[in-house]
Amino acid sequence: MDVFRYHDYRTFLSDFYDAKKKRGYSYRAFSMAAGLGAPNYLKLVITGRRNLSPSTAGRFAATCGLGREATDYFLLLVEFNQASSNEERAALYQRLSAFQRYRKVHKLELADAAYHSTWYLPAIRELVQSKHFEEDPEWIANALVPAIKPAEAQKAIEVLLELGLLSRNSEGQLCQQDRVVSTGAQTSGVHIRNYHAEMLDRALVSMTLVPAAERDISSLTMCLGPKALGHLKERLVQLRRELIELCLTEADPSQVLQLNLQLFPLSRNTAQTAANKPTRRQ
Repeated sequence: MDVFRYHDYRTFLSDFYDAKKKRGYSYRAFSMAAGLGAPNYLKLVITGRRNLSPSTAGRFAATCGLGREATDYFLLLVEFNQASSNEERAALYQRLSAFQRYRKVHKLELADAAYHSTWYLPAIRELVQSKHFEEDPEWIANALVPAIKPAEAQKAIEVLLELGLLSRNSEGQLCQQDRVVSTGAQTSGVHIRNYHAEMLDRALVSMTLVPAAERDISSLTMCLGPKALGHLKERLVQLRRELIELCLTEADPSQVLQLNLQLFPLSRNTAQTAANKPTRRQ
């Protein structure tokens, strides 16, 4: 059981128990070894009905037989999973990803984190597609909106090459390794949430920097039921696929654009609220 492979301490505990259960282990045996009062405390934690305090987390780590470094990671993982804000989770994620054994196991994830660490890396990767592209840090820096520093542009090219997201053709020119990089419909990665948050900030800035004729920012507020909401999400997935196909067939790409689609509730589900409302008795 390698705890460094896990992003969720409850999943680690569940896998640990399942592996031990095959040899006659029980929740009661775990509680006795950890010095816990409730015989089913481990089950309550695994199912999310109980959280772990720092001291109890330490006892759990010891009962699981974790070494010093693995225990430090487990304790931090507990904090990460129980964090109450995105800012706190982001800070804890940075500490988790600093572990040498974590970095060894999660190379692809860390590469993904580096790619989404700032808005202009994906932008530069797309800008390479333009036939007018110049591999000159100053040209690249000034081509972006807003402009960045030439040193940042140079570093971005190096990172993209290192990650394999850009390569060089037979003539030594930069080109994309794959045309499409997608995070999927949903992801729990902290770096992806940070990336989306930064792109929302970019949209806000564009309302000042970019003329109205060169952008399209609109919104639609609506009231739907669960069935219609599911249908709407399916249509959004289909739209994203169509837009990816449009990008793949573009014959003369010349400008990098960012399209953000946001769909989120502005109210609670009133049908559920009404169903859960206690009956008033006379």
